[in-house]
Amino acid sequence: MSTPEQQKIEVTQEIDARGSFCPGPLMELIRGIKTLPVGGTIAVLSSDPGSVKDIPAWVEKAKHELVGVFPQEGYTRFVVRKTH
Repeated sequence: MSTPEQQKIEVTQEIDARGSFCPGPLMELIRGIKTLPVGGTIAVLSSDPGSVKDIPAWVEKAKHELVGVFPQEGYTRFVVRKTH
């Protein structure tokens, strides 16, 4: 279930990494973002608690834009925009 705020974000690609453990969701994000055009957005669904730290830290280090971190029932949805 998405919130109205999430529904306004146009996502180019979504990766369901629920059930995958660290560093799986982050590796899926890195692999996925390579295929996106600049300006594209990718959403990663992760049930791994480590992703809450790992994904935002990588996005900052890689100099992409963290559009949002949206806690859901049993997982977190991360939305990232490719900036370069």
